[in-house]
Amino acid sequence: MFLGLIPIPTPISLGIQNGSVEDCFPFKRSNLIRYQIKNMNKTICNNSPPIISPFTSIIHFTLLFTTSNSPSQSFFDTIEKNESRKGIYMKLISWNIDSLNAALTSDSARAQLSQAVLQTLVGLDADIIAIQETKLSANGPTKKHLKVLDELFPHYETTWRSSIEPARKGYAGTMFLYKENLSPKITFPEIGAPSTMDAEGRIITLEFEKFFVTQVYTPNAGDGLKRLEERQIWDKKYADYLTALDIEKPVLATGDYNVAHNEIDLAHPSSNRRSPGFTDEERSGFTNLLNRGFTDTFRYIHGDIPNVYSWWAQRSKTSKINNSGWRIDYWLTSNRIADKVTKSEMIDSGTRQDHTPIVLEIEL
Repeated sequence: MFLGLIPIPTPISLGIQNGSVEDCFPFKRSNLIRYQIKNMNKTICNNSPPIISPFTSIIHFTLLFTTSNSPSQSFFDTIEKNESRKGIYMKLISWNIDSLNAALTSDSARAQLSQAVLQTLVGLDADIIAIQETKLSANGPTKKHLKVLDELFPHYETTWRSSIEPARKGYAGTMFLYKENLSPKITFPEIGAPSTMDAEGRIITLEFEKFFVTQVYTPNAGDGLKRLEERQIWDKKYADYLTALDIEKPVLATGDYNVAHNEIDLAHPSSNRRSPGFTDEERSGFTNLLNRGFTDTFRYIHGDIPNVYSWWAQRSKTSKINNSGWRIDYWLTSNRIADKVTKSEMIDSGTRQDHTPIVLEIEL
């Protein structure tokens, strides 16, 4: 055990008016899990004002922490170690919101549930947020939409893609929110999909120096499986597109894939054999995608854990109460970076049915 500090900063000297030092220096089981000290003009934690302190350019203190496998280590050793890393830590969230307009501007009971989920996302402070099924017009978000988004997510940039003619109006649609310090190259790919699928605003891709982040809202096979044949073509074209990206650099792919891959991925597989999202054809398409070099990160992290889903039908009032769900939303990565994933899981959306957001944390 070691403890040395010269001098010991107090809550007042750190500019922390409410709360404790521990609020700004989170520890877990005596392990230092995060630090954020840049200089005296930056805040120590998200809720504290700028530091007002008699100290000059450096806060001198050393904190002791222990791990199960290593001896005590000074805080500055930890800083030096972390600053020497070449990797990039990122937190990314994906959510099929089922109408951005309703979530941002309505006061219905369902909209209030959506707004509560948005507040949860605000608190998670993700680097990138992917949104599917925006259902916006061809002109994209209105000034009112953008105003509300800016209030919720200040210091984020927005890019969107809507359904355009000859596709249905106000249908499908995708959007990215990403922190303003990021500078991706943005593309809106067309993959040679059948019918009007390429015009339905289904894919946006962000290209960074060392990786891609891409989202998709995969076409549903439809009632009576009327679009299943077209969906099979889509799946092949999409797999080709993702593979082409993967040849250039690693890929993080997310979205509503509209398929429960295996029986474990839905509550009632036996009664849904020919339901949209669980046909042999759609499942085979997803298997083919993974076999092209991609990893389902949820299963990679959690293995065959049962009864964990990302979607519950609105048509059944008890679907979420009974956890009669489907896992149809995914974070995929190129196989070669799957071991960089530290978290892949669902985000609690309370009593709201339909999709719940999913989060990925990765150190690239």
